[in-house]
This record gives sequence, C-alpha cells and structure tokens, in this order.
Amino acid sequence: MNILVWQTAFLGDLILTTPLIASLKNLYPQSKITLVAKGFARAVFQNNPHLDNLLIYEKKENFFSFIQKLKKARFDLAISPHRSHRASLALFLSKIPQRIGFDRAGFSFLYTKTFPHAFDGTHEIERNLSLLQGLSTYAKNKLVFEPRLYLTSKEKSIIQTYGLTYKDYLLIAPGSKWPTKRWTRQGFQEVISYWLKKKVQVVLIGDREDAPFATQITTGFNSPLLLNLVGKTSLRESFGLIKGARVILSNDSAPVHMAQALNTPAVVVFGPTITAFGFYPYKLGKVLEVPLKCRPCGLHGHKACPQKHHHCMQQIEVSQVITSLENFWEKNL
Repeated sequence: MNILVWQTAFLGDLILTTPLIASLKNLYPQSKITLVAKGFARAVFQNNPHLDNLLIYEKKENFFSFIQKLKKARFDLAISPHRSHRASLALFLSKIPQRIGFDRAGFSFLYTKTFPHAFDGTHEIERNLSLLQGLSTYAKNKLVFEPRLYLTSKEKSIIQTYGLTYKDYLLIAPGSKWPTKRWTRQGFQEVISYWLKKKVQVVLIGDREDAPFATQITTGFNSPLLLNLVGKTSLRESFGLIKGARVILSNDSAPVHMAQALNTPAVVVFGPTITAFGFYPYKLGKVLEVPLKCRPCGLHGHKACPQKHHHCMQQIEVSQVITSLENFWEKNL
C-alpha cells in the first residue's frame, strides 16, 4: 500500500499529525507512507520510524509541477487532515483512487470519502484519527493517540551546553504568530520575577519573530538565572530544551504540542481561542482562560483585539499562572 498524507498547516498541527501517521503504519505495517508538509516537517519527523518519505511543499512552488510528482508516485490512498481547497484539489488531480478528508474541507466533494469535522471539544488528534474509520484494516486497538517527537541522546544533552540541569528549570515560550494570542508582557515579567526570587532557572525559547517581544519581557532583569534563547536555537534544539524542562508556560501555540510530544507538562494561557477548537494539551497540561462573551473572536488570533480591550489576556491573573506552574513543579520533584 502506497499512502500519502497531506498536512501543510502550521507547526502545531503537524506535530498533532504524528499519531495519525503512527496509526497508519500500525494498520498497514508493509505500507510506504509519504507526507506532504512544509519545510519544518524535516525537524518534526527526523528519526520518526513511522514515516518513509517526506515531500516538502511550499506555496511558492509551482502547483501543477508538484501534481506531476504525485502522479508519478502512484499512490493508492491519500488522507488529508488539512482542510484547504489546495489539498483537496491536489489529491484529486493526482488521480489517487482513494482520497479521504473532512466534510468541511474546501472542495470536499473531490474526496471519495469524508468524515464529519466539528469544533465540539474533540481533540485534534482524535479528530484526525477519525479519518481512518473507513479503512478496511481499521481497528481501534491499533490507533496511537499520543504525539511523539524522537530525539537523539545528543539532542537531549543540548541543555548541558547552556549549563542547565535536567528537569530543574522553568521554560517559557512567550511568542505567537498572532499578537492577540500572547499573554501580557507584565504578566510574563511577574512570573519570571517570582521564580527568580525562588532561585529557579528560567529559560525563554521561541523563533526569530518572537525575539522583540522576548526582549521587552526580559529588559530590566539582571540575573544569571534568566536565559533568553528566543531566536537563538534551531527547532530540534528547542525540542531538547523542552524535553529537559520540568514545566513549560506557553500561549495557545506550537510549544504546547511540542511539550506533549516530549512528556513535559504545559501551563497554557488561552485568549482569543477556546479549547472547543481541540488544540488544548492532550495529556499533561492546565489551561487558563477567562469566560467572556467575545471569545472566541476567530479560529486563530489577530494583530489587534477586535474589541480594542484584550480582556481575554488582560484578565488572566498572575497568581493563577504561578499556582498552576507550582503544581506541576512540585509533582515533578
């Protein structure tokens, strides 16, 4: 069986696709599984034993040239957890005989079989796995429900490069592609101040786009226990830092799912988005949110609050965050 999985969404979505691919390999042990994804998939699926081939697709690439690649591969089955028009059309034009996707996907009529998609609190992992129900070899006991990233011993030891001790530091991922999904600068600062007073090592991570916000947060601190690595590590190095942390504080963003895939508990601040969308921590986590009539204000976030007050983040209390972090910190002693 030659199987194609299409997931060209964001980093967090891709990590939440790892159970789907592992489950497919369990259902079809002799299959060849190929994933179509964005460039960061190289880091996500490095060392993953369930994936056989990776095809990188970026929007700048010629769409029809890419279709020709897929045609030549002669896939038997295609599954797309990604709900874009582009995914549906690509799989159809590639003449893959069996194509499975969600009923709310763009051009869903181009799939040979669809399954219901709803933002009803079902976790994204379970939603993705529902796409496998129509397969002839489907068996629930062969499904994998937990996301996983595979690190080498060397990657796990990255913490030593920065003088960190395994499970003895707090990790903070303050960034997000959408500014309204970020908790407040003052909130992060107060949390950092609290833990520094307790003589706990605090480490910040994120990509280059998060660096200006991280600089705002860390300005004014003068402690060797505070380490700002935002924009300074590769994705695989970030995985190693998350693996070594005792707990991570994050917005509703990809680091939450990285943490779940590495068995690190996460305290997550939700603002414009809600848990009903299905992107909450799958197993080890605590979600903090404020019940407001204006939530959610969109599936993702915005550059600025549509209501111009950002109460969803402003009203998340520092004491709540600290208490949640402490609970995980003490459990992992």
